[in-house]
Amino acid sequence: AADKINLIPQDFFAELCEQIIQHLNQKIPGVNTAELCRRIQTSGIEINVGDLAKIANIVSFLFSTAARNNLSTEELVTILGNAVSALPKHAVQVIRHVWNEQGKSISMSEDARNMATVGQFVDIKWKLGVAMSSDTCRSLKYPYVTVTLKVADPSGQITDKSFEMTIPQFKNFFRQFKEMAAVLETV
Repeated sequence: AADKINLIPQDFFAELCEQIIQHLNQKIPGVNTAELCRRIQTSGIEINVGDLAKIANIVSFLFSTAARNNLSTEELVTILGNAVSALPKHAVQVIRHVWNEQGKSISMSEDARNMATVGQFVDIKWKLGVAMSSDTCRSLKYPYVTVTLKVADPSGQITDKSFEMTIPQFKNFFRQFKEMAAVLETV
């Protein structure tokens, strides 16, 4: 991972670290590595989303462990210097700066740790479509609903999950959401 961190410019790495801190503070649902990766690639750097997600997981683990152990900035930098000698100098500088500025704000309460084991819903998008024909069937006229859920997994990576439903399946899905809303009204 250290060789991949070396590819990331300091400003993008700083943005990644700050998003991770915000995620750990539950200010944002997750780190949008796909968007950040697209911007890094647009600047001419060859990196894929999987590698950036691994780096985000490592930095997130680093920050959450440092928060759990209540490490000072100097203790964190010393540990990084001893344990991960292959870490690029600019990455250590960014980690030092971000931890010094925002590290103490991470509140690793018991509730936050328990909640971190489950993904978090971010957004939902849907569209209605009709399959008109295919190479094996001339006239389908088959309506369907495509649903895309944006979910932040426990590590904070935001991913899209898409699925299609028939109209009867969508009606059942909608009915279940109405039942959930009714139950939430009583809380």
